[in-house]
Amino acid sequence: MALYAWRGRNNRGEAVNGQLEALTEGGVADQLLSIGVSPVHIALAEAKEAKSTGSALAWLNRKPVVVEDLLIFSRQMYTLNKAGVPILRAFAGLEASATKPAMVDMLKDIRASLDQGRELSASLARHSALFGGFYISMIRVGEMTGRLTEVFLRLTEHMEFERDVRERIKQAMRYPMFVMIAMAIAIVILNIFVIPVFAKVFAGFNTQLPLITRGLLAFSSWMITWWPLLLALAAGAVVGVRAYLRTPEGRYRWDSRKLKLPIVGDIILKATLARFARSFALSSQSGVPLVQALTVVAQTVDNAFIGSRIEQMRDGIERGESISRCAAATGVFTPVVLQMINVGEETGELDNLLFEIAAMYERDTDYSIKGLSASIEPILLAVIGVLVLLLALGVFLPLWNMGQAAMGRGGG
Repeated sequence: MALYAWRGRNNRGEAVNGQLEALTEGGVADQLLSIGVSPVHIALAEAKEAKSTGSALAWLNRKPVVVEDLLIFSRQMYTLNKAGVPILRAFAGLEASATKPAMVDMLKDIRASLDQGRELSASLARHSALFGGFYISMIRVGEMTGRLTEVFLRLTEHMEFERDVRERIKQAMRYPMFVMIAMAIAIVILNIFVIPVFAKVFAGFNTQLPLITRGLLAFSSWMITWWPLLLALAAGAVVGVRAYLRTPEGRYRWDSRKLKLPIVGDIILKATLARFARSFALSSQSGVPLVQALTVVAQTVDNAFIGSRIEQMRDGIERGESISRCAAATGVFTPVVLQMINVGEETGELDNLLFEIAAMYERDTDYSIKGLSASIEPILLAVIGVLVLLLALGVFLPLWNMGQAAMGRGGG
């Protein structure tokens, strides 16, 4: 395939240009016409134009493909499939309209793989780090069942929900994080610049200082003396913790403990179970076998502890046990949810009830996230109050004692 430079006009009569890969100029013209562009000029791209795209500056400014890009891609593929556009033309149109170089390269690679006769799922699997096992498995099921358009729609809805949950959690945690960062900066400034000044003043008192004041002075002196070691220990701790969390055991222990954290643990559990219910319902509704669906869903919940419980459900189903009994054995579902799973299994409406379970957990998650800031603020205010009280007592108590002593001498 060769790279062609083209110029043309879109449906609004505006001049547009770009580059496309094709076997012939006619292939480029077909691709442009499929996306509503009337070609005016098509010619082989010059070598220097192709090389210029790989310059060092362009590589440094290159932005990676993110979740929002995949969400837009899924929505566009749903629209194009619904309109009956052939898959190769659809990818050619998306490639021509994409503005992010990383996205263009990915679409180009997928289209080249499709040109070689591979299935869409196999072509997407070449970028499994971006799409993930669940996305690729759902596309494979859509190809097998002829419901690819519906699968793209469901995947779009699923990704939109996950993005909304992440954005709401980030928004709720933004204020507490700013306060904690400000507190840390204030503590460092006080110990390095403010308390040493008072230490020089207190040194001239020639008297026994209060315990709180001695503690503040000792901590400030220790921090000033050992700050390089503190920075090294902090950096080493961050690297060590991140390395430990990359191990299967470390991730499992952390994912298990963070579900028990005060305030946020319950939110994480509900959001994870909502992701599980929606993914499981989507897989089951698309015709994925239960065992295969649970295997894929266990990898998409983004929690090793919950994932192990889902795999426990899968193993029970493989032994011939019912879904409701396996779900009850995990110990993570509420009685109401277990009852809904039991009813869905008996009536054959498990897919619909799983969507209801997902919606219920999503509502609970949304409600908990809205009250997250309100729950954290009293704790932050209490911590700030304690720090201010310690600082005030440590600094002003010796001054108060000195004033009292001076008034006593004056009155004598």
